[in-house]
Amino acid sequence: MSSKSKAKGNRFERLCVELAKSEGLNAQRAWGSDGRSMGEHSEVDVKIESYKAQCKTRKRIAKWLKPGKEVDVQLVKEDYGEVFAILTLEKWLEMVKYLQAQK
Repeated sequence: MSSKSKAKGNRFERLCVELAKSEGLNAQRAWGSDGRSMGEHSEVDVKIESYKAQCKTRKRIAKWLKPGKEVDVQLVKEDYGEVFAILTLEKWLEMVKYLQAQK
C-alpha cells in the first residue's frame, strides 16, 4: 500500500490531468510519477499539450507566494536567481488553450 503522501500526490496529478482534459487539452500522467515512462526526465509528473509539469502538493503554501485577488500572476525571484511566474492552474490552462488555438 502507498504512503498517504504518495497517494495524495497521485490524486493531485490525476486532478491536474482531469482539469486539463476538461478544457479540451491533451494531458497525460506519467506512470508511477516517473517521466521516464513517457520518454521524459524522471521529474516530469504530467504533460499538458507539450508542457511538462512536476506536481507538488503541500498542506500550506506561503501566503506571499500566492497571487492576490487583484492580480493575475505573482512574479518571484531569489537573489541572483531566475524569475518565476505563479498563477492559478485555471489561468494557466486558459493560456495554453489560447496558444493551442493559435497554431
